[in-house]
Amino acid sequence: MGVASLVLGILATVIGLFSAGALGWLGAIMGIIGIILGAVGRKNAQGKGVATAGLVLSIIGFVLSIILYIACAACLAGIAGSL
Repeated sequence: MGVASLVLGILATVIGLFSAGALGWLGAIMGIIGIILGAVGRKNAQGKGVATAGLVLSIIGFVLSIILYIACAACLAGIAGSL
């Protein structure tokens, strides 16, 4: 569970940073799933460190994806309103 959370957290962060907000919904979904898997994975003492890293990256990826998706939607609404 911890490794899956880490992978989803990395993907959510990369999507949040490099998709310019267009795929923010996908990064947010990956971030939510990564948060859930990270929280479940932290209960296992063997992979607690990897699960914690996945949890942190998933939270960062979720927040970045949501913020940039909202910013992208606001920019598109501003452009559409000015036409």
